[in-house]
Amino acid sequence: MNINNLLLITGDFNIRNQLWDPSFPYHTSISDNLFILADLFNLDLLLPTNPIPTRYSDIVGESNSVINLIFLYNGSSKLNNHLIHPDRRFTSDYAPLTVTISIEEEFIQSSKLVLPKKSEEKEMFVKEVVNIFKSLNILTLSNQEYLEQVINSLV
Repeated sequence: MNINNLLLITGDFNIRNQLWDPSFPYHTSISDNLFILADLFNLDLLLPTNPIPTRYSDIVGESNSVINLIFLYNGSSKLNNHLIHPDRRFTSDYAPLTVTISIEEEFIQSSKLVLPKKSEEKEMFVKEVVNIFKSLNILTLSNQEYLEQVINSLV
């Protein structure tokens, strides 16, 4: 199965804003900071397919609100399908959010080579692999780029 690099950030951001909560009449500057942060990760705010509150107040006179949000890597428009489930909140004042991530089957051409058990060929192969791993300098694996170089050298 293939899931391309996917970045999803979700949670209770505790920020009310008219952009995602039509019952709230104001735009807040703190939401600008949230969008700047999301933009740094190339994320877009997902709008639910059922735009309803995500937090339900038990306090008389306090309105329900939308403060739970989902941000998803932009360009993932086919994942823009999240739902708010007020019927699943049970004793919580928050409604859970779900997003469906479809996993598409991918055919990967592969082949298998087998060395005969207890053969000289197998012994030589195992010794060669052990020597390759022994020669790796793992003390300098300080960043992803170097790790990828080491991995590619094994191929």
